[in-house]
Amino acid sequence: MALDGAFLCTIRKEIEDALGSRIDRIYQPSREEICLLLRSKGWSGKLLLSAAADSPRIHFTTQEIENPKSPPMFCMLLRKHLSGAKLTAVRQLGMDRILYLDFDTRNEFGDPVTVTVAIEIMSRYSNIIIIDGEGKVLDSIKRVDPEMSRVRTVLPGVVYQAPPAQGKLNLLDTSPEQMGQIKEAILTAKGVDLSKAILAAFEGFSPVLARELTFDICGSTELNKLEMTDEQWGLLYSRLYALKSGLETGENDYCMLCEESGRPKEFSFVQLGQYGSLYTVRSFESPSALLDGYYSERVRMERMKQRSSDLLKLLTTHSERLTRKIALQKEELAQCAERDTLKEKGDLLSSYIYLVKKSDREVTVQDFYHEGAEVTIQLDPALTPVQNVQKYYKEYRKAATAEKLLTGFIDEAEKELTYIDSVYDAVSRTSGESELLEIRQELSEQGYLKRYSAKNSKFVKAQPPLRYRSSDGYLIWCGRNNKQNDKLTLKEARPDDIWFHTKDFPGSHVILVTEGTPLDDIPIRTVEEAAMIAAYNSRARSAALVPVQYIQARQVRKPGGAKPGMVIFDHYFVLYITPDEEKVNAMLESR
Repeated sequence: MALDGAFLCTIRKEIEDALGSRIDRIYQPSREEICLLLRSKGWSGKLLLSAAADSPRIHFTTQEIENPKSPPMFCMLLRKHLSGAKLTAVRQLGMDRILYLDFDTRNEFGDPVTVTVAIEIMSRYSNIIIIDGEGKVLDSIKRVDPEMSRVRTVLPGVVYQAPPAQGKLNLLDTSPEQMGQIKEAILTAKGVDLSKAILAAFEGFSPVLARELTFDICGSTELNKLEMTDEQWGLLYSRLYALKSGLETGENDYCMLCEESGRPKEFSFVQLGQYGSLYTVRSFESPSALLDGYYSERVRMERMKQRSSDLLKLLTTHSERLTRKIALQKEELAQCAERDTLKEKGDLLSSYIYLVKKSDREVTVQDFYHEGAEVTIQLDPALTPVQNVQKYYKEYRKAATAEKLLTGFIDEAEKELTYIDSVYDAVSRTSGESELLEIRQELSEQGYLKRYSAKNSKFVKAQPPLRYRSSDGYLIWCGRNNKQNDKLTLKEARPDDIWFHTKDFPGSHVILVTEGTPLDDIPIRTVEEAAMIAAYNSRARSAALVPVQYIQARQVRKPGGAKPGMVIFDHYFVLYITPDEEKVNAMLESR
């Protein structure tokens, strides 16, 4: 969701609480961002302004802000005009996506002046502009010359002009007596879809907000405005004025919707019912806390994605190479299946050698292996009869040896492929940089990555396993990676604890701590919950009816020379379970 004018209104009200504070410090952490450290008696806050095309915004932040050693020119200009300045007003033109921060300060002659910081939130046209007391542009974080825009120039010395108004309704300026005006604006908008008509009629509304208003009326995001009943029009008016009240008081439901992976999907100042149970919901106390959480989590996940991309590429390369290798070796193994035929031909040729002359190219004999049927045996005319017999026996022995070797090669390659798949799954599910470093160290130890130096190793802080608690109070542990799986299953689990793992899918080892309780006496609900945790923490997370095998930990063992996370066992039970993210997260005690 883009930061719309309505949401910006909630930010404006929050910044108004900081009126009277002064600018203590000014940073420019990146090319399109500035940070103002505001202070007043007993309070301080960092106000972040960003004109980045993919994340334009303004809000208070609790994140650590890097202060470059050499401040850019724009930052130096800000410090010149705004250091020590007092915040006196926060203005928004209607419900447009522009905020004006007015600061009282003094110029180089000591005269009192007002300097305004304007932040325009308009996707790739977003900008941060410094305006003097006469309304002229001092500078902007993005300069716009006439060649870049024929509509509006933003350059030092030019009189500042706001973007052209759109001529839409401002919800904050409407009253219950203007219902007819609202209805007319919606009905005269192009198209018959209500959400699109709301979007066209009201200033500062995003598509998500317009769809939510429609959903509140009819339980769907699609409604023909020409077919609306009087009751539905009444519901729309009621919802609009409830929205207006929240914007005026600041009492809103600040929430973020997240995908299964934890990646933020949407944010809003109203509860979003249009997505049903598709996403998980996180609530926040203020609009700044919401935006700070939304963008910091997005940045963190993007950083994680970038840092794990080389690992995923490496693992994919190894997986593809092993898959090709196994396919070729299986083809060779299929050819070895004819080795018995080679021996039979050698035996037949040896028995009927008196029928063969040196120059013969073939000989037809009675096949005593197959009820006396005739069989034709190909010969090498350059070899003697005895040499032809020896040739067939030699090819038989070669095929038998190749079959034995290929069977071993294929088995080893398939085990390695299983290991590579398990590491890929672990990387895909990492939620922190420490986990990623642990996996890098594991791959280094297994020879897939350049060995870590002591300098690198000291940054690898081992994470504890994921800790869950079942509905019946049983403790459940879940490994984060292969090395942790080994430690959990082979060292920390007690013999009577129950081990869980997805069948035919890579995933985490899960241990249900029984405290000596026999398996038959453990509530089936707890067993199913442990199985669900195993299914959720695997590649089968999004599948239905995932087979999960479970067995007492004493029956799980590790073959000599096996790679991390690879274990074997004999008899086991199987449960078919469908992962439920909400239920799994409800059981999580510590990450």
